[in-house]
Amino acid sequence: MKPLSFRCTACLLLALISMPPVTLAASIDRIEPPSWWTGFADARLQLMVYGEEIARFEPSLEYPGVTIARTVRGSSANYLFVYLDVGPDARPGTLELTFTGATETLSFGYPLQARERDPHGLPTFSPADAIYLITPDRFANGDPANDAVAGYDDAPARDEPFGRHGGDLAGIREHLDYIAGMGFTQVWLNPVLENAMPESSYHGYATTDYYRVDPRYGSNEDYRELAGEARARGLGLIMDMIVNHIGSAHPWVADPPTRDWVHDADDIRITTHARTTQQDPYASDFDRRAFADGWFVDSMPDLDQENPLLADYLVQNAVWWIEYLGLAGIRQDTWPYADKTFLAEWARRIRAEYPRFNIVGEEWSPNPAVVSYWQAGKENHDRYVSHLPSLMDFPLQSALAESLTMDEPAWGSAWTRTYEMLGNDWLYPDPFNLVIFPDNHDMSRIATQLGDDPRRFRMAMAFYLTMRGIPQVYYGTEIMMSHPGTEHHGLIRSDFPGGWRGDAVNAFTGKGLDDSQRAAQEFVKKLLNWRKSADVVHGGKLMQFTPMGNVYVYFRYDEDDTLMVAFNRGGESETVDLARFAERIGSRRAATDVVSGRRYALDEALTLDPASVLVLELAD
Repeated sequence: MKPLSFRCTACLLLALISMPPVTLAASIDRIEPPSWWTGFADARLQLMVYGEEIARFEPSLEYPGVTIARTVRGSSANYLFVYLDVGPDARPGTLELTFTGATETLSFGYPLQARERDPHGLPTFSPADAIYLITPDRFANGDPANDAVAGYDDAPARDEPFGRHGGDLAGIREHLDYIAGMGFTQVWLNPVLENAMPESSYHGYATTDYYRVDPRYGSNEDYRELAGEARARGLGLIMDMIVNHIGSAHPWVADPPTRDWVHDADDIRITTHARTTQQDPYASDFDRRAFADGWFVDSMPDLDQENPLLADYLVQNAVWWIEYLGLAGIRQDTWPYADKTFLAEWARRIRAEYPRFNIVGEEWSPNPAVVSYWQAGKENHDRYVSHLPSLMDFPLQSALAESLTMDEPAWGSAWTRTYEMLGNDWLYPDPFNLVIFPDNHDMSRIATQLGDDPRRFRMAMAFYLTMRGIPQVYYGTEIMMSHPGTEHHGLIRSDFPGGWRGDAVNAFTGKGLDDSQRAAQEFVKKLLNWRKSADVVHGGKLMQFTPMGNVYVYFRYDEDDTLMVAFNRGGESETVDLARFAERIGSRRAATDVVSGRRYALDEALTLDPASVLVLELAD
């Protein structure tokens, strides 16, 4: 390339000097939340305004019943936090927000809507429900046109276990009748918000936009339509949320609103996963911080919920989705990993707006003392006050799996692990509001755990559908989906048969299922549909009797009904003397098996077939 001569360079400089000054134009790219409602108990509304150099501007507003309470600027010039006071006299309409700078003025029309639902009457999940858990990418592909979307690097690859397979909201919507027909009353979806990650984005737990459905699943409106169509079929929708971390491709990573928005962004430290530090009276502050402030993995930056701006943002995000979708509940991921003071306030503020609303937190510990610490109403040794109504009952899941798979002990019973775990229920303020489950998206399928034994599978499913608590079943568990020989999460979350055009096997219709799969599906369907009207399981008490050998018996009962559930995990028939159950059987002399319809006389003894379970409704 020929260098410029001195003369040409001088001409260029003269031209540049003669040009008018260039002003970097400011903009408003987005405001979050994207809309709001009148009539909340908490009148405060934080608007996170994002745009080039927006922090140079001063906001103003003239709208009846709404005022600007304060304005907060962070360390980035591209964020401005505007706090509004939406008073009781505010009416629905469009707020005309004005942003005034030194040389220009920007405006933004912000929608303020009327609430559609009574917060006190909003249906929520309870022990009367049974939850169907779905990993959306792996359930059904209703719209192949959105499998690949411009601007998203993680391209569809159905043959890759960690690839995107194309399942979406349209696919779930197409099969709501199947879910309702099986007898489920709630649907919990693994996260569907945007995960614009370069790879392994299908699972949804690396959020890159808290207010946008990933376009490979559909749109926000598709999500809302799904919620509405589910309600029309008697199905509530539970949303999976993550306040602990985001995906590394979130815009907050490159341009954080404040320097402390993310923990240790310049020197990544992975969490120790030492969850007991949150309760341990001897734990050091260093170890508590190392657990709570560390990143979950290096692709999931850890959010600093001690930042009050972020705390308000996350609370409002939850409220926005509850109101927008008419949610029946929230499942909060990695519960103990976030700041514990924030977690209490997050749940409290949600429950202040929706007093009956149920929220379940994930505390993956086999220790009930650790799990119970987080449940609302617990009087903790360190005076920590939680407002979380429900938790996933990992201790019970672990105990039952062990009871059904361990070798017969030389003395005592294999059932003792389950029996004693239930005996720990005194640790919980409300054990009947725990979510119980045979498996989920992060662990081996229950069929795999039980060696693909149909008889043990039936025992496990009968247990979870009659035990205290709220049962959750992972998609495909009803047909004994399995993955022998591997713990690969991408294979645990395999595609549901029939969810893709051209599938040789279709579990929605039964086409191609083998005998054991079909029998498993019918067994689960029978129990689930019976359970829908079984008030004694929804609200009845629980009494268990000490296991003897391979036999374990418990009762669910109330003033009107008694249910007897009897297990024999052994390889031979067992004759059970009924005399020791007299305090629960009382004067009842007959029983009907819920599954088969077979009648049993409750005289002196009951014979249990090898590796079997009976779910018996007792009658006079």
